[in-house]
Amino acid sequence: MSIVNSIRSQLAPIHPQGFPFIGGFALASLILFWVWTPLGWLGVLATAWCAYFFRDPVRVTPLREGLVVAPADGRVSRVVNALPPPELGLSERPLPRISIFMSVFDCHVNRSPVSGRIERMVYRAGKFINADLDKASEDNERNAFIIATARIRIGVVQIAGLIARRIVPFVQEGQTVAAGDRIGMIRFGSRVDVYLPEGGRPLVAEGQTAIAGETVLADLTMNDAGRSHRVG
Repeated sequence: MSIVNSIRSQLAPIHPQGFPFIGGFALASLILFWVWTPLGWLGVLATAWCAYFFRDPVRVTPLREGLVVAPADGRVSRVVNALPPPELGLSERPLPRISIFMSVFDCHVNRSPVSGRIERMVYRAGKFINADLDKASEDNERNAFIIATARIRIGVVQIAGLIARRIVPFVQEGQTVAAGDRIGMIRFGSRVDVYLPEGGRPLVAEGQTAIAGETVLADLTMNDAGRSHRVG
């Protein structure tokens, strides 16, 4: 393998959602070079960061009935029992909730935690407070899903943050998805909550780093049956 191919294999692809932003940063950099060279180099750094932010790496997703994988990259900020968003009608009692906070340095492509059908998808406008705060689950702009499998229903909520101003879904209500499929993106810092069925036991702890499509958040069967995997 040549050096160029070796380097290329280590670089994550860029999601198409990022091309307009990267192009804008690059154009601004050219203008800044014309104004003052040091500013132009700052623009180059900002352009490189923008390309890094919109990366969309390949993930290897473990597949087995009962596995719930992380929908987002980032830090597990909360593992609590909490009421799911009322607009979903998922439950009137608190459910196990796992919150993953994405900083501006994390990959922001979100993935389905299970294989199933998008039973419901509801967007709700709201505030833009720090997504790392617990009250962001109730107050912030969000896009909420119910993903139904043959046996369970999982709640997934994309929550805009202090900097985030745009939640972009890649799926529609009624669509069938596989675990690890890309379901959306939140631009520039945010959070994703996962609501497990009643009695579900999280296998992650607060402070742990999650990788979308790969980290197992819960095993709802809790048996030792063999696992397969998918790449995508």
